[in-house]
This record gives sequence, C-alpha cells and structure tokens, in this order.
Amino acid sequence: MKDLFERIIENKGPLGKWASQAEGYFVFPKLEGPISNRMKFQGKEVITWSINDYLGLANLPEVKKVDGEAAHEHGSAYPMGARMMSGHTDFHEQLERELATFVSKEASYLLNFGYQGFMSVVDALVTKDDIIVYDVDAHACIIDGVRLHMGKRFTFMHNDVESLEKNLERATKMAEQTGGGILVISEGVFGMRGEQGILKEIVALKKKFNFRLLVDDAHGFGTLGKTGAGAGEEQGVQDDIDVYLATFAKSMASIGAFVAADQEIIDYLKYNLRSQMFAKSLPMVYVKGALKRLDMMRTMPQLKAKLWENVDALQNGLKERGFDIGTTSSCVTPVYLNGSIPEAMALVKDLRENYGIFCSIVVYPVIPKGLILLRLIPTATHTMEDISETLDAFSSIRERLENGTYKRLSAAVAAAMGE
Repeated sequence: MKDLFERIIENKGPLGKWASQAEGYFVFPKLEGPISNRMKFQGKEVITWSINDYLGLANLPEVKKVDGEAAHEHGSAYPMGARMMSGHTDFHEQLERELATFVSKEASYLLNFGYQGFMSVVDALVTKDDIIVYDVDAHACIIDGVRLHMGKRFTFMHNDVESLEKNLERATKMAEQTGGGILVISEGVFGMRGEQGILKEIVALKKKFNFRLLVDDAHGFGTLGKTGAGAGEEQGVQDDIDVYLATFAKSMASIGAFVAADQEIIDYLKYNLRSQMFAKSLPMVYVKGALKRLDMMRTMPQLKAKLWENVDALQNGLKERGFDIGTTSSCVTPVYLNGSIPEAMALVKDLRENYGIFCSIVVYPVIPKGLILLRLIPTATHTMEDISETLDAFSSIRERLENGTYKRLSAAVAAAMGE
C-alpha cells in the first residue's frame, strides 16, 4: 500500500514540474501599482495585457469611492451568514433585479464566485437520469460541474454543430430510456481562443431536439452586444438561452457572479444551489460596488466603444504583420507561435525584460505540444501608444523565435527538464 502523498511527491503534474524554473516569474507573478494599462513588474514598468478589466472600471475614482464608502459603512463582514439564514438584504435583491433586466431575463440570483457558482448550477439543474452535452473546449468550471453529474454526459467537438447534432441524437435516445432531460452547455466566449460559442446554431437545433441551454458568458458580459448584455445579445438569441451565467471578475472588475433565467428556475435554484445555501452571503462591499459598476455599464457606452477601438487596432495590427490570431470574435486576442515550453519561457522573459510587455503565456497541456499561445486582453485603458509599442515588440520576438535565438537561450532549461 502506498502512502497517499507518494504520487504527489514523485509527480508534480504537467505544470507543477516547471515550478522551480517558472514560479514567481512565469506563473504566480507579482504585478504592482494601480490596476491600469501600465503597471510595475519586478520594479520595471510594463504594458499589461493580462488584466481582465475590460471596461477599465477597476481604478476609476467614482468606483473606488463607492467601494470605499461601502467598506467604511459595513466593513468586510456584513451581512453575516448564508442568504437563507441571515445574509439577505434589500441591496442583494436590488442588484438581482437590475442584473436580470440588463440581460433580459425574468430573474437572477447572486453567486459568490463564477467558478464555484457554475459548478453548483450544473449540479442543481440535473439528476442522474438527465444527460449533459457540452463543448469539448469548455472552461474548467464547466468540466468540474459536469464531473459532479451522476448521469451520462457527452462532449461535442468545439463549435461543431454537426458533432453537437450527433451527440444530441445519442442523448435523446438515452433520455427516452432514463426518462430524463437534456442540458446543453456552451460558453458565450471561449477565454483562450476568443471565439464566441455557436449559440445561434445551438438554439436553431431546439426545433429538432428537446433540450435546455446553459451558457457561461464570463468574457461576453459587458463586452458584446449592443448594450453589453453579452454573446446572446450579440447573436440575437438571448431570449433562447434558458440559463445565463456571468461573472463580475471581468468587465465589472470585482468579485461575484450571477445566474439569470425565468423566475420559476431562479426560485428553484435559490433553494437548491449548495454553493450558496452553505456559504456566507456576498459581502455588501461587493454588492454596492456591483450596483455602481452596472450603472456605469448602462449609462456610459463610451467605455465599451473605447474598448473595441483598442481591440480592433490591436487585432488588425497583428494580422497586418502576419501574426496568427486564430478565429477570435471577441476582445480576447490570442497570438499563436510554434515552439517548445523552454523557448516560450525565453521568449516571454525577453518580452518583459527588454520590451516592457507583460502578457500571459499558455502552453501544454492547456494547448497542444509545440504551440505557444500569447494571450492579450485589451481594455478601455490602453492607448494607441501601448498598441504600437506592443506590435513592434511582437515583430522582434517572432524574428528571434524563428532564427533560433530562444532555442539557444533555453537549451540549458530544456536539458534540465529532459525536453
């Protein structure tokens, strides 16, 4: 019999094995200073492309004023207890009403965190007799939510309507045997590739199959659609999304999330969401802060307009210079390059140290071996100067990647790791 920790000590995992080389720099880096387009990294100013503050709300004086006043009045504890017991307030209800109206749903319910909340929503919506069909490239919170499901589940190929239809046929036959229903899950925007989910095509299949649709719109909420109500509004199918979920951690630059649906569904979830029933209520600091942020999203369309001005300038500039940014149809801007993990480390270090560019690096196992994904998140706070400097830097690092500079620089790391 093995000691439980033996495996953990011997096998750190595909990312953990790089900890000694990566921690503190490539992973768990420490950005300092006010949240903005330019921050400090290890004492140097860098252009930050890794902050999900899409609308630039995080450091606005009027937002910080509301946050500060709420903290001064209530502290970080109020209200104490779970919503069902002692943590319910008029402000929680007000925020839920306003969020529901904003995303064109009858009702909504607050969640403490998007990740935790999504898992719990999936768990509450299905029983062992139901079948889940979800996109194979779904976010980890969806995958973990599906893992809680005691019944059958099928994945369909990413954004592939034919694959979805085949799996719906399988699910329908199975549901007829179990007496259950079918839940289809997609993202509004896939956070790595930046592609919108094929919500319009999924909704069209409702004419042929009997299923309900759950959408995680973390990156679409606030950035897509005429009013910023998300990917469903952008694609003209918001009314056909049965359960809509978004987080405050992106466009609203805060903590928390919400789920929105018909009143009857929200009433059910309020009494069956384990992550909320057995967790402390969302503190008033975040509730009042979210009310202010939502009001600004509604009344200041110039924030989203500036965001998209920057998105278009960055993405068009990258494409004009021959970079592969995939098929993104959102603010998320991936840049695909070919190279090993050690080369990726050398490349990113060069970007940060010599060009003052800070962006996220994504490698295997999140994406296939041999690929490097540099993920940029434009915000409303970025400037055309930021974009111009970044485009010039990317041209330089691509040249160094292609001529073998990073391979030579990373040879020692690669040898140490057996790559």
